[in-house]
Amino acid sequence: MQCERLIKQIKIWYSHVQNETMAPARMISFIESHASQCDICLADPDLHQEITRITEIILPESKIPKAVRLQQEQAEENELEDEEESTDETEETEEETEDDLDIFDPDDEI
Repeated sequence: MQCERLIKQIKIWYSHVQNETMAPARMISFIESHASQCDICLADPDLHQEITRITEIILPESKIPKAVRLQQEQAEENELEDEEESTDETEETEEETEDDLDIFDPDDEI
């Protein structure tokens, strides 16, 4: 995060959230509003990832918009499927290698 003003504001807003004088969703709304209007924030390429991380920390799971939750769940499922596919390919390769080794076993009689 490159915008010093946003960093100060986030600290102030977070103290209000901790004191329960501001709703966490409102804090996120203020952050997004500032980021959409500030020249420094608009030029920061990592800001959206940082806002997402802050949102995950601040908002309880039930308060995250349903569309965002569904996207996150779908991304997690895709990652799991990719991991399973790569594991299956590795197992197949190992099985083929073991079969190949059995063919050339020096202890077998001809």
